[in-house]
Amino acid sequence: MAQIINGKEVSQSVRDKIRRKCEELVGKTGLRPGLAVILVGEDPASQIYVRNKKKACEEVGFLSREYRLGGETSEEELLELIDSLNADPRIHGILVQLPVPKHIDDKKVIARIDPKKDVDAFSFENVGRIMTGEFDFVPCTPAGIMELLAAYDIDPAGKHAVVIGRSNIVGKPMAMLLLHKNATVTICHSRTQNLKEICRQADILVAAVGKARFVTEDMVKEGAVVIDVGMNRDEKGLCGDVDFDAVEKKASFITPVPGGVGPMTITLLLQNTLTSARKAANIK
Repeated sequence: MAQIINGKEVSQSVRDKIRRKCEELVGKTGLRPGLAVILVGEDPASQIYVRNKKKACEEVGFLSREYRLGGETSEEELLELIDSLNADPRIHGILVQLPVPKHIDDKKVIARIDPKKDVDAFSFENVGRIMTGEFDFVPCTPAGIMELLAAYDIDPAGKHAVVIGRSNIVGKPMAMLLLHKNATVTICHSRTQNLKEICRQADILVAAVGKARFVTEDMVKEGAVVIDVGMNRDEKGLCGDVDFDAVEKKASFITPVPGGVGPMTITLLLQNTLTSARKAANIK
């Protein structure tokens, strides 16, 4: 029976450290980390995410600014707002909640954010830094997974890690972070042949495919570490990409949904914002 990786506990521990470092930064420099979140349109899921990010900022003592723009907002108006936040010394992190309305080019939006304030780490410059290993920011979900592994003393070095999914937000940066920790990494996707056989070779299996209970017991090696990034709904309610009940009996460690990877994502957004503020204050 697997040991449950408790994302809520690890997340709270990391937030406690962030809050202490925030107080220390304010005490030394008077500078309070500031995060600006922009929401364009009325997407219900995005509204929940934005509300949670504001609450998280308040918890750790950050300055939080929220910009809710109508769905008819033009691309130019959004870019002008980003320009103003780029120039604002009180703001250290800028996040535009995706998706944006179809008439706005999200690539232009991401490119307009100052890389030093791109706390989602989506810009070309920050993505390139992840490739070389010389990064300040990492996309929040993969960074949160690495925190979970470290909290449970799971060392990827020498292990075979398999990542199912090749998105720019999770799959690709996840593979690079595991590679930087000396894992041997295989990325699987919709065109992968012999998927089950490859997954069964994994010492660490990361499922980020977005399909409910996609990873079944026969895809998992005995004693593997299983990380479930999925957030889906089926007839039983909220579930991940992993058939938890079956896989739990075979894995050595496993993340639940909810309560596993999810709580870490916003926490690592806070960590990236703190890092940006410390760099702005010339504190390493």
